[in-house]
Amino acid sequence: MSDAPHMAPHIPVLMDEVVVALAPAPGETIVDATFGAGGYTRALLAAGARVIAFDRDPDAIAAGQAAPLDGLTLVHADFSAMVAALADLGEEQVDGVTMDIGVSSMQLDQAGRGFSFQSDGPLDMRMSQEGQSAADFLNEADEAAIADVIYRYGDEPKSRRIARAIVAARPLVRTGDLATVVRRALGYKPHDKKDPATRTFQAIRIHVNRELDELAEGLAAAERVLKPGGRLAVVTFHSLEDRMVKRFLRDRSGGAPAGSRHAPQAAAPAAPSFESVGRGIRAGDAEVAVNPRARSATLRMARRTAAPAWTAQVEVSV
Repeated sequence: MSDAPHMAPHIPVLMDEVVVALAPAPGETIVDATFGAGGYTRALLAAGARVIAFDRDPDAIAAGQAAPLDGLTLVHADFSAMVAALADLGEEQVDGVTMDIGVSSMQLDQAGRGFSFQSDGPLDMRMSQEGQSAADFLNEADEAAIADVIYRYGDEPKSRRIARAIVAARPLVRTGDLATVVRRALGYKPHDKKDPATRTFQAIRIHVNRELDELAEGLAAAERVLKPGGRLAVVTFHSLEDRMVKRFLRDRSGGAPAGSRHAPQAAAPAAPSFESVGRGIRAGDAEVAVNPRARSATLRMARRTAAPAWTAQVEVSV
């Protein structure tokens, strides 16, 4: 099977809602922390804003450089490096930040990137195309470590059974190999609505790419670079990510639970650095019908206050 990218057009999830949340205006500078195919970026540029777009995937950066856009600056880096990268560009504060968390449609559609069990390819899963691959992890880690990753990041109750089957089948080198092992371990039936390999693939991808750590660091970076009144818009695709963003915005907007006489607060809370803007937004039926990936998406929004950024680290919760 060819490793060429699928050529169907990429449809950014909740794009209209993201643009409304960011309210870009001529002369403003917005960070698109997850450039991907550039859908959000093009909409922001069309509104007259300047855009500084980050992506750790060299393929995404190369595609953007091949079709340069006026007003766009591309940065090949993790969005957790936002603070230093913007300082290098002389843009220490910006008017908006948007993040579209998780694997992109383009990465999923390329069998050679190894993210999906829908088509066979190398067991890779690296967004940056550097460092430890999924195959490296699965072939080198002990059974307990593999089970822990699958349980924590995939919410898979039968993680120990899967890990035992993976170790027995090593070495694994193809996505098809891993999918087959997981299906056999869980007793896959062709009429099952959800492929039993889904949770395991998600968990390993999150682990290999440090996705939750990256999200925590990226949220803290956005807090530091946004001007007072600056807007934050974050789109997530599963509950682990959404819980982190929701908790971050709750805490930073002064909504964290107060201490009690049984568990008093250790210190006075910092002044709220964000003001939450509305509740989480989900895609409507019309968008889901056109773009099924939107079904699991949630958009959360906030506006930066004039208070200093918090020194407390963002909690990585699972």
